[in-house]
Amino acid sequence: MEGTVFAPSLEGIKHVKSEEGVMLTRPFLDVCKHILPVIEKFGAAMALVKSDIGGNITRLENKYLSNPTKYTNLYSMVQEEVEAKTAKGSSSCTNGLLWLTRAMDFLVELFRNLLEHGDWAMSQACSDSYSKTLKKWHGWLASSSFTVAMKLAPDRQKFMDVICGTGDINSDIEKFCTTFSPLLEENHKFLASVGMDELKAS
Repeated sequence: MEGTVFAPSLEGIKHVKSEEGVMLTRPFLDVCKHILPVIEKFGAAMALVKSDIGGNITRLENKYLSNPTKYTNLYSMVQEEVEAKTAKGSSSCTNGLLWLTRAMDFLVELFRNLLEHGDWAMSQACSDSYSKTLKKWHGWLASSSFTVAMKLAPDRQKFMDVICGTGDINSDIEKFCTTFSPLLEENHKFLASVGMDELKAS
């Protein structure tokens, strides 16, 4: 593997915004897709997260593919749903973008923990990032399932060995966190501006 598992995402992040500073649908979804192989390396502990992210990417991608010109801008599909008053539906693209962004928040926080807390076991790094990000949006059932899954987290060193490939893994994790976080923040700001950033899981 050339570079670390983060190499494709780091390359993709450079293209997420247009020259005018608009968040583009296809490049944003591609970056999220490139993170899936990283999540795969967590094994069973991240099966829930992986299927959730995959499902939301597919939902947004299908909408985009239905009319790529109309939905070039990531937020256009949300604006359309807000105007049609369908944004709060559980199968809406708004809901998909919200939960995709939250799942990515969780992963950024998790990678940050792995970088900053060398002495933490993987399960601790996972639990801490979960409590800082997804937990407040999850109902009791999702929260319980998540807590159980975290106990299946792989050995930290083995995981780091698997994802590092031929590159400098710590440098790539740091780059990923610092360049992707502002894009996620922008998603939250936009969703908040249309009153959609506070939706909880049922």
